[in-house]
Amino acid sequence: MNKVRFIFFSTLLLAAIALAGSAQNSLVNTQNSPFAKMQTLGLSDVHFTNGFLAERFEVCKNTMLPELWKTYTSDSFCFSYKNFKVAAGLDTGRFRGPSFHDGDFYKTLEAVTAVYASTKDKKLEAWLDEAIAVIAKAQKQDGYIYTKSIIEQKKSGKAKMFDDQLSFEAYNFGHLMTAACLHYRATGKKTLLEVAQKSADFLIGFYKTATPEQARNAICPSHYMGLVELYRTTSEKKYLQLVNYLIDIRGTVEGTDDNSDRAPFRKMEKIVGHAVRANYLCAGVADVFAETGDKTLLTTLDKLWHNVTETKMYVTGGCGALYDGVSVDGTAYKPDTVQKIHQAYGRDFQLPNFSAHNETCANIGNMLWNWRMFLLTGESKYMDVLELSLYNSVMSGVSLDGSSYFYTNPLAASTNYPYHLRWEGGRVPYISKSNCCPPNLVRTIAELNNYMYTFNGDALFVNLYGANQLKSKFADGSVVAIEQTTNYPWYGGVQLVVKEMAPGKKIYLRVPQWCTKYSVVCNGVDISKKTQTVNGYLVLDKGIAKGSVIAFNMDMPTTLLEANPLVEENKNQVTVKRGPIVYCLESADLKNTNLFSVAIPSGIVFTPKSVLVGQTKMMGLEGTAKLLGTKNWNHSLYQPLTKTEAPIKITMIPYFAWANRGKTDMSVWLPVLK
Repeated sequence: MNKVRFIFFSTLLLAAIALAGSAQNSLVNTQNSPFAKMQTLGLSDVHFTNGFLAERFEVCKNTMLPELWKTYTSDSFCFSYKNFKVAAGLDTGRFRGPSFHDGDFYKTLEAVTAVYASTKDKKLEAWLDEAIAVIAKAQKQDGYIYTKSIIEQKKSGKAKMFDDQLSFEAYNFGHLMTAACLHYRATGKKTLLEVAQKSADFLIGFYKTATPEQARNAICPSHYMGLVELYRTTSEKKYLQLVNYLIDIRGTVEGTDDNSDRAPFRKMEKIVGHAVRANYLCAGVADVFAETGDKTLLTTLDKLWHNVTETKMYVTGGCGALYDGVSVDGTAYKPDTVQKIHQAYGRDFQLPNFSAHNETCANIGNMLWNWRMFLLTGESKYMDVLELSLYNSVMSGVSLDGSSYFYTNPLAASTNYPYHLRWEGGRVPYISKSNCCPPNLVRTIAELNNYMYTFNGDALFVNLYGANQLKSKFADGSVVAIEQTTNYPWYGGVQLVVKEMAPGKKIYLRVPQWCTKYSVVCNGVDISKKTQTVNGYLVLDKGIAKGSVIAFNMDMPTTLLEANPLVEENKNQVTVKRGPIVYCLESADLKNTNLFSVAIPSGIVFTPKSVLVGQTKMMGLEGTAKLLGTKNWNHSLYQPLTKTEAPIKITMIPYFAWANRGKTDMSVWLPVLK
């Protein structure tokens, strides 16, 4: 009897351990976060089957990832991995590349890990094992790991740490921690996690004696997210305590708007400074709130979110309008008080199109921030922004074939534009001066399956739409299996077939902000008028069980959007949007016509039509616009108004697909004829 009892309880224990392990196996682990309403699913719980997102994942797996790995392990032009080998004493030479190259390599490891989690490809596992062994050997005994400094220390004998305000030590540490947590969850191996823990322990010791100036030399704070994720993985409270301390000291010594630390975080009223750094900061602070419930943090996050979405975010979800500039709050009569900002948020409603910076990393940062705000609140408005950024300003960062990348994402381009912007030049395989965006983009696309669903108690939330198969477990251990079929984002029809689900469970369907008309049919019965909406989600709480078939049909009309009149650049112009997709006009679709002479009648009727951009099929929009003369603007600043209007057939393509057919003119915003 005792033996039977032992076996019984042992079985229960093993089952509990297995369930706990599965529950912890997620991208952003909120399973035990007391102030997060949403719980995330396992890394390999969702697999894309077909359609747009499946196509993007396949391009990522088959092209983007192997080429990225080849780039970052190259000893001839990138040198990122070689820096680790030199620091480890396995090779010779000097440090090569930018100071954030370590972080770029960690992002690459994270991308490899994410694809491995979905495919279990042994080749990817071997890549990881080899690289991690080198990284571990490069790390100093005290946990410090920054190849630039380690290599220089070996030559000079001088230990210098966090002395350069423009260095990226903490940023590199942060991406190490994030990659390590994901690697442990995907593989069960602690090899990289141990490196990350040693680095975090070093930071704890360092900050005990660091000067205030050294303490603030931590630009682009990815380590906020990294430390919280490390806390979630290890349950070591010291890592969470360190993040709290870092937030508390922001702005306590003289800071700058460029680094968003002029004022303490809790006193910030508007988003300022370098857009990547600002968005990473907010994402990390959101992680802290999920663990502490410090409402002073959430209050500021809410203020900053509204400031971005209501005054500073492009219609594509892009962030960071300015290439270079001067802080509007850091100027004075004395020139030495002027503070620079670069790759930064501008003033409210300052949203230029041709010179828009919109770094791909900033747009990904927008996704990271909004994902965490959604996990905290369960409110669909954050998923709306995430989806907008994903389909437009994030996907635009890589060519359709996955071979070349954008650093910046402008909303207009002209072959006659008179300025040579520092980061222009079209998509390229390797952005030599700053290749931070490609590995960030690859890891993001590799991890998209993790954004599709979340749990809240006995409810499954459907956050994004794309054909996939889901198999996971609720907190009580019961299995949920769903097959989603759809041709989203080109069409608004979604079907969910429940393969497995215990009685009493609920399904929440997100109604996107752009959707004003829809229908829901469950097991052949139209329940549209009987279905309650909570926080932008339709609540299906009756009759959902194994075998249920749910048809969710969203009307997807084409809409003309206009901007707030305070956005000077967009006065009397419109942009075209269908579903989550923002469209643009590209000169490749015009014959011997000046794109900037095309105007959109307010009553235009667009017809969706399948088009081919490069080798990729997508939904284009055909309509009849107006051609406002054919003026020659050479050597001319002003000319009399053209009164002639001639009809012209146009085809608009998704913004993310522009610049895939050579160098072209392009515009998201076009003049409107009312």
